[in-house]
Amino acid sequence: MRCRTRAMTSRRKTQPSVDREHDKAALTKRLARIEGQVRGIGRMLDEDRYCVDILTQVSAVRSALDALGLELLEHHLHGCVQKAVVSGNGDPAIDEAMTVIRKFAA
Repeated sequence: MRCRTRAMTSRRKTQPSVDREHDKAALTKRLARIEGQVRGIGRMLDEDRYCVDILTQVSAVRSALDALGLELLEHHLHGCVQKAVVSGNGDPAIDEAMTVIRKFAA
């Protein structure tokens, strides 16, 4: 995962969005759990499980993805955006962050 603002990509060297390997490992582990949940939904469909049970699992996956996305967003804000602001390139980074935040709010 790399940090870059599209408007700044050609001008700046990219920065890692997850600075510590521990954070990256935790996010990767979290994603693996979500993948397992999605596979479980597929098995539930194959087994003709009760619709409400499947929908409950779909909701759980959606919540887990939202939580993962928010964690990544937090890393991005504290890392990439903060560095861009300090270096004087904050406006494009903030604009890009706001675009992503709006997607989460929709």
